[in-house]
Amino acid sequence: MSTFLKGLLVASAALAFAPAAKADEDAIQLKAGDNIEVVEQNCAACHSLDYIQMNSPILDQKGWQAEVAKMVNAFKAPIAEADQQKIIEYLSAQYAKE
Repeated sequence: MSTFLKGLLVASAALAFAPAAKADEDAIQLKAGDNIEVVEQNCAACHSLDYIQMNSPILDQKGWQAEVAKMVNAFKAPIAEADQQKIIEYLSAQYAKE
């Protein structure tokens, strides 16, 4: 195997195992409110918090409830039942469509 090919394989392996770049979550500022820390801890563990802002024009309280249920049931998000309710309450109060 040539030196070039060995170098290419080593570089490819390094890239494959390098940590993924993380979005700058500090740029996303959610609206202040009760249970915001529960939302930030649970939701940002799997996706960017801008997902919340993007969906706020289309989701009402029932929509947020269904969205949290989808995250837990379909995507297997490990969110405690008590936290699920807190997330729904926060999203409904701060980001439900009007």
